[in-house]
Amino acid sequence: MSVTNERSENKASFTQKISDAFTPRTSIKHGTYLLLGVIGFVLVLLIWSLLTYGGFVDSFFVPTPSATVQAAINLFTQLNFAADVEITIYRVMAGFILAAVIAVPLGILLGTYKPIEGFLEPLMSFIRYLPASAFIPLLILWIGVSETQKIAIIFIGSFPQLILMVAAATMSVKSELIDVSYTLGTSKTGVLWRVILPASLPSIMSTLRMILGWAWTYIIVAELVGASSGIGYMIIQSQRMLNTAQIFVGILTIGVIGLIFDYLFKWLTKWLFPWS
Repeated sequence: MSVTNERSENKASFTQKISDAFTPRTSIKHGTYLLLGVIGFVLVLLIWSLLTYGGFVDSFFVPTPSATVQAAINLFTQLNFAADVEITIYRVMAGFILAAVIAVPLGILLGTYKPIEGFLEPLMSFIRYLPASAFIPLLILWIGVSETQKIAIIFIGSFPQLILMVAAATMSVKSELIDVSYTLGTSKTGVLWRVILPASLPSIMSTLRMILGWAWTYIIVAELVGASSGIGYMIIQSQRMLNTAQIFVGILTIGVIGLIFDYLFKWLTKWLFPWS
């Protein structure tokens, strides 16, 4: 009887933990968080395997996991795919860093001072709706098909989005903090450096993390036209040869790189801004 009661209590305790975990904005153990992430990947892999090995989807359209792994091995060992990955990372980071260096200070000023907001916000709101891919023909005419053209695509796609999202992060600083700082005798310049910046920097880092993900979508478009190297170039060449396994390798490679950068940004945010 005591064993039955103990099992019932354990079941009730487990049910309660599940219920508590789904409380809005509650935290869970880091190990549980990682386990859930692994389960998500394993579930996708199982569905992929079921559809391909089970014959539900033709391998011409969706390759099997083993065929994709074999294609990856061939690309890295025989076709120098590592060089394509390296040049693509360089293009993305060069354009993204250039955009961040200019957009972050401007976004902070836009979110802090109303005259600058009135001057820049309508212009940036207009520009951000212009598709970066539409500039490719013009950039080829102006710059050619050099590395500068591809970096410029990343810059054009990232800059207006970044400046507006940084401004939004700056505007989200509670006005009560600013009012209290004035009450304590802080100068106008001091409010920017001592209150607004420390309070908004964690959100700005999150913004950088999201925009970097968008930048990867622009580089593939840039490398589809006038490129002789890069992940996007490999993908379009594989499409011409009807090699879907290599296309999957290119897409999955971008996902892995993006995941690494994503967790790097999260780690940097916790390390640089422990108060966030």
